[in-house]
Amino acid sequence: MKIVVPIQLVPDLVEDLEISPDGTSFDYENLVWIINEFDDHAIEQAILIKEKSGAEVTILAPDMEDIDDPLFTAAAKGADKLLKISGDFDAGINNHALSKLFTPALRSLQPDLILTGVSNHDGLDGALGPLMAHHLGLPYIGYVSSVTVDGEKATVHKDYPGGLKARLKVKLPAVLGITSSETPPRYVPVSKVRQSMKTSQIDELEGEMDLSGVATIERMYEPEVTEKAEMLNGDIADISNQLVKILKEQGLI
Repeated sequence: MKIVVPIQLVPDLVEDLEISPDGTSFDYENLVWIINEFDDHAIEQAILIKEKSGAEVTILAPDMEDIDDPLFTAAAKGADKLLKISGDFDAGINNHALSKLFTPALRSLQPDLILTGVSNHDGLDGALGPLMAHHLGLPYIGYVSSVTVDGEKATVHKDYPGGLKARLKVKLPAVLGITSSETPPRYVPVSKVRQSMKTSQIDELEGEMDLSGVATIERMYEPEVTEKAEMLNGDIADISNQLVKILKEQGLI
């Protein structure tokens, strides 16, 4: 059985996000990139399936700066093959472009199961999983928190709002959008990652970026500072009287 996990990098929200001078994108020069959190769960779910069934796990990624570290980390966790695809990422990246970048490689690899993060926090044009499923003509299930493979079918637990779960069966090959793996992504010591850098190989594929198919961003800006908030001072009785007065002025009571 073959499993492919397409991953991507996202801006680290611990760092301040700066808007580019033209006001239509982030300042990519100053961004710190990390692996998408949901993709990390997709890697863990793939490794769990491998440990149960002996599947072969391949990690697929765009050849962006800093991508080698998450690839070697995935190898340290148990991934078998590492692939990165070249492209012109200077003009930015979106999920439409990534789906088209990954599709030829996925067709060539012919996986039984494609696991990817259900979303990414900088995605403005839909989720990667269903876009890849569309290009490949495969079924897609998103918000998945558990996967069990049995022959040519997979049984998945799909999360719904309110803590509800559905158990669904899907015929393979299929694309799944992972919300969380059955167990949290395992911690890998730095020493083991360094060892994987010596023993693992990252293969490179050529690709082309196609940024079409996404809405054009006309303006990005920080929230505007206003003075619409009014602080009420005093004891409970004073504040209550002030609230009543304000509500009356607004015609609400």
